[in-house]
Amino acid sequence: METTALAEFIAARTGAVTVLVENVRKLSGGAIQENWAADLVISGGTHAGNLPVVVRRDAPSGVSDSHSRAQEFALLRAAFDAGVTVPEPLWLGDRAVFGRDFFVMRRVAGAAAGHRLVKDMTLGGDRVALTQRLGEEIARIQRVQPAPALAFLERPGTHPALHFIARSRAYLDAYHTPFPALEWGLRWLELNVPDADRWRDDQLVLAHRDFRTGNYMVDGNGLTAVLDWEFAAWSHPLEDLGWLCARCWRFGQQGDAKAAGGIGSREDLLAGYNRVSGRQVTPAALYYWEVFGELRWAMIAIGQGERHVSGREPSLELALTSHIVPELELHILRMTGIDYSAEGQADA
Repeated sequence: METTALAEFIAARTGAVTVLVENVRKLSGGAIQENWAADLVISGGTHAGNLPVVVRRDAPSGVSDSHSRAQEFALLRAAFDAGVTVPEPLWLGDRAVFGRDFFVMRRVAGAAAGHRLVKDMTLGGDRVALTQRLGEEIARIQRVQPAPALAFLERPGTHPALHFIARSRAYLDAYHTPFPALEWGLRWLELNVPDADRWRDDQLVLAHRDFRTGNYMVDGNGLTAVLDWEFAAWSHPLEDLGWLCARCWRFGQQGDAKAAGGIGSREDLLAGYNRVSGRQVTPAALYYWEVFGELRWAMIAIGQGERHVSGREPSLELALTSHIVPELELHILRMTGIDYSAEGQADA
């Protein structure tokens, strides 16, 4: 990353006399965006002192459903103002600086790697408290209200699940490879929408849409930040809860005791969510949205693999992502072959 260009950009934004950019390093992860850590030493201006930051900028190619950096910055600002635990958004830049759009946010301490978090019990503090805190954060995200700065977020115009089903079918119809198990899953979703007959547009809430283990940070005491807002949208109140509980985000942890992201139970997750949201969501109500999450991740994985196969962005990581689709298909077939009531869930 070009440190001189970054220093000049920050000096212009803060009125600083000098800006030193030190310890620049690319952070792991970020298949869709690039994240660079840096330590700033700022003399004068509005942010004088030492400031640890992350520069988040576009990758060489992206995903069509991903928000731009300006849009993600607006979402981060709205979440920060609503009291969600997110890194403080500092400055929005454009491609005139690096040749790619970017923004700068305050760096937060902690670890995010999912495979590590589910096994390393020194991270996250008390796991019951952490699981409840995740539910609370989802509820706080839903407090964000429509505003001019978020006008780029489209409203689905129908039940969010039906909107997803229609888009997914259109994508699969045009795709070069058939996926009959996913078609089956989409039909199951269509037949089992739990509240389609009483859905109202005013029930939409802001959903992070990638709220999972791996996209939040913890230290030894608990949650420090919710990350990666590039897929946020107006959606169903249960989508984020179901996504976090989907089997694909448990990182090998088995059983209901670790159903919420491989960290804790559905009951603890919902205790936190219900306490802050004022709703009374039950574990049985999540089952549909867990299936939804498996289908949605399968569709994303196909798209990620296509970025590699098409030659637009040769990447081993993207290629390997597409190889999880058969496992997801198996999960979907198993989950949709049973009763998804409270009794049936025990066999899932």
